[in-house]
Amino acid sequence: MSSPEHKKLIWDLIKDIKVGMLVTQDENEDGVMRARPMSLVQDAYDGSLFFYTPKSDAKAFEIEQDRDICLTFSNPKDNVYVSLSGKAKISEDQNLIDRYWNPWVAAWFKNGKKDPDLGMLVVKINKGEHWDSKNNKLVQLFEIAKSSLIKSETPNLGENEKFGTE
Repeated sequence: MSSPEHKKLIWDLIKDIKVGMLVTQDENEDGVMRARPMSLVQDAYDGSLFFYTPKSDAKAFEIEQDRDICLTFSNPKDNVYVSLSGKAKISEDQNLIDRYWNPWVAAWFKNGKKDPDLGMLVVKINKGEHWDSKNNKLVQLFEIAKSSLIKSETPNLGENEKFGTE
């Protein structure tokens, strides 16, 4: 798995993006993948990500059928892209629900923290990949042009790293 330093790097890349796209396999259609936005609620990353969700929502049933998921985060303005894969489950742990509760979440759950349909989506990340380019567009264009002229070079557009295991 990831080292504490790597977990900090991943958190630094996604914490300001806040909203990721959760990809699951649709339970009603053979092989169809579905993506929907999900908002981070935590203030640190230790290898798991947390999201509030109605237990009656389609994603909860899709996770029940196939717990493998993918989460993607992107910030095109800063050239940051992150893809995370892991195992998901729906938790009813009241301590976990209480821990991250905030007014924004309350707006989605009219019956509050005791809503019988309230669940916490817990995603244990086991692998991923990230791309992070600090270069501005002009530098990127230069790198691409240079690569076109010097066929033995590929453009250096920034950092790219795969991590994790199955």
